[in-house]
Amino acid sequence: MSNNQGILWEVFVQTKPGLPHKHCGSVHAPDKEMAIQNARDVYTRRSEGTSIWVVPAEAITASSPEDMGAFFEPANDKVYRHPTFYHVPEGVKYL
Repeated sequence: MSNNQGILWEVFVQTKPGLPHKHCGSVHAPDKEMAIQNARDVYTRRSEGTSIWVVPAEAITASSPEDMGAFFEPANDKVYRHPTFYHVPEGVKYL
């Protein structure tokens, strides 16, 4: 807890059923129930959401911007990971 604001929670909102949850921002709250209520009040005031996830910010692990090159480079020695390796049969839609 910092400055008596409570735990920092990251908020993810699903706008319509079947769509992925997207990060919207953060809220402070002492517990998960209050974090959900705060997130609802702040991020879905106009019925923008169908589902809310809150995650303690300290539980999130992220890659470092310094690792961008080596971490995200494609594996050039593994051709099967490239879409050109596969033959797509004629008539296949939405691939």
